[in-house]
Amino acid sequence: MARQHPEEPTLVELSIEEVKAMGKQGLAHPSTRPVLIGGAVGAAVGALLDAVSWPVGLFGGALIALLMRVKR
Repeated sequence: MARQHPEEPTLVELSIEEVKAMGKQGLAHPSTRPVLIGGAVGAAVGALLDAVSWPVGLFGGALIALLMRVKR
């Protein structure tokens, strides 16, 4: 399926750019703290639930927080 506006970057491209910027700027980047907090919340939930482990929760929480930041 062709994209309607091929000149606009995709969500994956935007996410990669955001992660690169977070890596370069560290905690000075506005997205770093929300993504770290999302990861911490996900790790806590993963530690409490028997279905997933804390690393899976950490990755999932950080991913959700990152996608929420990029979509805005």
